[in-house]
Amino acid sequence: MKITITTIASILIIASTVSTAYAEVPSWVKNNAGWWADGTISESEFLTGISFLIKDGIIKVPSTSISSETSDKVPSWVKNNAGWWADGTISDGEFVNGIQHLMKIGLVTVPSSEISLGEVSADSGDLELALLQSELDECSKITKAYDRLNCERSAKHEITAYNYKLISQPYQAGPVTYYWPGFGTEGNSFEITSSGQAMLRLRILVENNGSIQEALFCTGPAICNYDVTNGDTDYKYSGMDFTNGQIILPPGQSKIFNMFFGPNIGGGGTTFEYDSNKDYYFRGSESFGSISIPLNLE
Repeated sequence: MKITITTIASILIIASTVSTAYAEVPSWVKNNAGWWADGTISESEFLTGISFLIKDGIIKVPSTSISSETSDKVPSWVKNNAGWWADGTISDGEFVNGIQHLMKIGLVTVPSSEISLGEVSADSGDLELALLQSELDECSKITKAYDRLNCERSAKHEITAYNYKLISQPYQAGPVTYYWPGFGTEGNSFEITSSGQAMLRLRILVENNGSIQEALFCTGPAICNYDVTNGDTDYKYSGMDFTNGQIILPPGQSKIFNMFFGPNIGGGGTTFEYDSNKDYYFRGSESFGSISIPLNLE
């Protein structure tokens, strides 16, 4: 849900139809502007991040009414503007104007009662995010390329995990928590192809809150601790990204995994089928506990 609050940093639109408002945007937000501009972050994460940054008071935007001319897509030129703001070509005030424009056309929705005009403070609940961003900034001081890349990879994951948890529903299995943000977020989708094949993609964050190392196991369709069920039929995966059949979770660490349910790939797999009269659940059963996540397929 790579997440996702950091995705807000990418928006900049100069719109004459929106009233100009000045706001100081934290510098650590600007550091992330290029993530959406270069395609690292998806459009859905970008929009979700905007909403959460406004809601949590990181970005201050005056109350804005939705116009009759709404849109379901961010204009293509917005991505170009993201880079301009990141390198200082466009001001913070113009950045805020852009957010207002997205609110006006209905792409960003935040209840007016949740929009604050105050300054960012430690009480806003986002001090942790600011500290994580600071850790990422510190990585740039490492001179050895390999060590610097590892540092940046770890820091970016922590930011992504933080944002992911903000928009996800947690499901507990012993010491491990599974976070699923629902459909409409990066890596999570459900569709029926023109040939009638149901295609289900899931991206889930797992975090080990215990004191010992845990592991998630899935060595093949026939031997996997995870599946999807509708109560009558259990469906095995068509694709997953478990490394060597497992995901290792040291204490205090988190990882993201992906699973795809669709055509039968063999090896004990099954073809995923959708029945609108049934409820579907993503299940996991490990030695440390079990989870059942309602998917609410439509």
